Amino acid sequence: MRITPRRSFAAHIRLAASLLLVARVAAAQSSTIPSRLADTTFWRLVTQMSEPGGYFRSENFVSNETSYQWVIPELLRTTKPGGVYLGVGPDQNFTYIVALQPKIAFIFDIRRQNVMQHLMYKALIEQAETRADFLSLLFARPRPAGLDTTQTPAALLAAYEPVAPDTALFKKTLAAIMERLRTTHGFSISNDDSLTIAGIYAAFVQFGPDITYSSGGRGYGGFMPSYADMQATADSAGVHRSYTATEANYRALRRMELDNLIVPLVGDFAGPKAIRAVGAWLRERNATVTAFYLSNVEQYLFQDEQNWRNFYDNIGTLPLDSASTFIRSQFGRGGYYGGFGRGGMRARQLLASMQDQLAAFTRGKITTYADVLNTSR
Repeated sequence: MRITPRRSFAAHIRLAASLLLVARVAAAQSSTIPSRLADTTFWRLVTQMSEPGGYFRSENFVSNETSYQWVIPELLRTTKPGGVYLGVGPDQNFTYIVALQPKIAFIFDIRRQNVMQHLMYKALIEQAETRADFLSLLFARPRPAGLDTTQTPAALLAAYEPVAPDTALFKKTLAAIMERLRTTHGFSISNDDSLTIAGIYAAFVQFGPDITYSSGGRGYGGFMPSYADMQATADSAGVHRSYTATEANYRALRRMELDNLIVPLVGDFAGPKAIRAVGAWLRERNATVTAFYLSNVEQYLFQDEQNWRNFYDNIGTLPLDSASTFIRSQFGRGGYYGGFGRGGMRARQLLASMQDQLAAFTRGKITTYADVLNTSR
């Protein structure tokens, strides 16, 4: 029988000191993002981190990237929950947020309208306890009989398709949105911004589940995917991941909205303030970016000699690690992968290490949009 020597008292002291040091280092490195932002803190972030609004050629009410969920299985394999999510655009971000489970999310967009749309969503989601209730408010349509918590997103949206919008419900809900934002939360919504919110909400009510990327149902000759199409899509494994796919998904999103943890900002990817302000705030709290959904914004940045450089300089101010991932959308020659058809306007989703591509930029290995795509997977 082998007898293990007993540690000396000094050895025990050294071991305890070592474990204490490890614990202190881990504690120092852990994120201090709060579990809830106060209303005043949320609004201060929205107003102080934002840049002046800019122009984009479409209202972008709904995404047109029907394959945006395809990369989620890979993201779940390579990233971990509890980090920070960054994104751009409207509600496709909600699906990524629900899947990746970050502690906090920041949504950038050059259009101030996008901030107002997210505030509209925030007010509606906070007031609606279930998916069916949310859709009823979003489209100002009375909730159809027989809906419960088990329907698929396709079935839910199909139930609302034949229901006509209700003018009284529209007025009541719009008033409730503004009451929620201005009185319950105490946000200083200007009259101009309130008119923007009213216009966005009116578009959702007018076109209902058929609302698309541009104003009008089934835009671009009827080939643009609608809100209903986007909610019914699935990932590459056939799993429905949208925030309306299940009650659990919706509840997770609602919890983050109630806790003020989805922060919309007016921000140009190449701008001097928004991304850098978020980076500084995250570094102060030892938080790390999990993923940054870019859509195809880089396609436009690379049309200017300086904008793409500014963007990567901004990325260099973010706290990253080896798992931090870009999510980007590539539209092919002529515009689209996958052709046309109902919901068939499709981009290809790509992933890339944020650290690796930032290092490639620093070494002069990224100078064109093709370089970005070729170093993605």
